[in-house]
Amino acid sequence: MALGHGTGIDGDGQAMSRGGRAKNRADGPERRCIVTGESGTRRGLIRFVRDPENRVVPDLAEKLPGRGVWLTSERALVEKAVAKRLFARAFRGPAEVTPDLADRLESLLADRLVAQVALARKAGQAVTGFEKTRERLRAANAPGVLLEAAEGAADGRGKLRRLARGWPVIGLLSARELGLAFGRDFAIHAALDAGGIAERALREAERLAGLRGAGQSGADGPMEQAGQGPGTDCTTDGAEGIRPRAPEDDSDASGPVPGPVRDGG
Repeated sequence: MALGHGTGIDGDGQAMSRGGRAKNRADGPERRCIVTGESGTRRGLIRFVRDPENRVVPDLAEKLPGRGVWLTSERALVEKAVAKRLFARAFRGPAEVTPDLADRLESLLADRLVAQVALARKAGQAVTGFEKTRERLRAANAPGVLLEAAEGAADGRGKLRRLARGWPVIGLLSARELGLAFGRDFAIHAALDAGGIAERALREAERLAGLRGAGQSGADGPMEQAGQGPGTDCTTDGAEGIRPRAPEDDSDASGPVPGPVRDGG
């Protein structure tokens, strides 16, 4: 049967959202951001509910009971929703919101990303350290996820990225946050194997990116794809800054992060 106009299905049998964008059915129904009014899949959105005391509670796992409203995970939009009392409008009733909601969301999402990396480590699907990460990149049969601490030196990051062309790169976590996932004081480089845990880590990273300065139009941000630079659909890590020294192989990193020299490898 020929496909006609207005069917909502493209030539591959995939559902289409408004504007002609392909919609993955696995993402579920479309959700509407209470600030922008734009509708789309739940990727990049945060769900909120009200507790019995009418306090607004972020439902990051999307499992809490009750009517929910959705907000794009970008700091400026979260702050606008708080300042203009848009939660009360969306819930059509009283809604008490903490003024530091954006900061709380950033902390909660960072914890969730660290937890996914830790889960991958426990499942044998993650490694850390420059040498182990390089070995995993060379041996991988399918693209996983490359992680690099925000403090990582440019030369070490560049060497791994050249091996990881086409891999998603997450550079949102600090060395101490990434180290927590591996039970260390700090870590600079890590890799996750392809699979469900890596996909969940990417979703948490997408939401965290908008609260850590990435995700805004035209802004540099620490989440991209290896082998891509400015001008692509992925944002790039802009500021190099002074980067604390990492050992030649940070797989055994412990103790305080030493002073600034270039990463080894």
